[in-house]
Amino acid sequence: MTVNTILFDLDGTLLEMQTEPFVKSYLVEVGRHVGDKYDTEKLLALVWDATKAMIMNQEPDKTNEQVFIEHFTEHSEWDREEIWPLFDSFYRDVFPTLSHLTYPSPWAKQIIAAAKEQGFRVAVATNPVFPRDAIHHRLAWIGMSPDDFELVTVYEESHFTKPNPGYYNEICQKLGVEPTDCVMVGNHMQEDMVASKLGMKTFLVTNWMEDRGEPQYQVDQRGSLEELFTAISEKSGVFAG
Repeated sequence: MTVNTILFDLDGTLLEMQTEPFVKSYLVEVGRHVGDKYDTEKLLALVWDATKAMIMNQEPDKTNEQVFIEHFTEHSEWDREEIWPLFDSFYRDVFPTLSHLTYPSPWAKQIIAAAKEQGFRVAVATNPVFPRDAIHHRLAWIGMSPDDFELVTVYEESHFTKPNPGYYNEICQKLGVEPTDCVMVGNHMQEDMVASKLGMKTFLVTNWMEDRGEPQYQVDQRGSLEELFTAISEKSGVFAG
């Protein structure tokens, strides 16, 4: 079947960065924003546990946001009405300033432009464990917006996370495509290449590649961002025919 849709990971792929150092610094900034009024260590541990709850969730009727809030409020000693305004102001005022923790390059815009020129549908398949604002800010760091894509996955609207194959199934349902119509482009062996289990073709980006070792998944093509650009521009490899 002819490939007509490309799904792009964001962190480490379109947005050049190292995920682990970014997350560590992000959590430090959350703690700083919350201030001395709360036990920061306890609060951040709860945020992390609620994030794990999203990743483990298998209930298709709950969004990731609902899972996060339910876990947080169930295990928190603070009222949601007390804490959530702090989270909201963090994502509004502080998160946009964290671009210095990433390494944006012109490749993202060039790759998306090339994909559109070749007639591909494009979507951002970023792990939806962040609120919409945080994901949209990260797109802005590469000079792009949600309007540049048919779909951008966010935690308010997604019901699964990577590496759950259900996450990729949901994207296909929203776009009205079959997995075999798609190529998943990403830098993470476990979180992105798992899409191959559904029959998607895969392209592993090597610039900021991440691989935890196990499990391993099928990689149909791999290369740098420059090689990805060339493959899409020429409709070669997994992007052919």
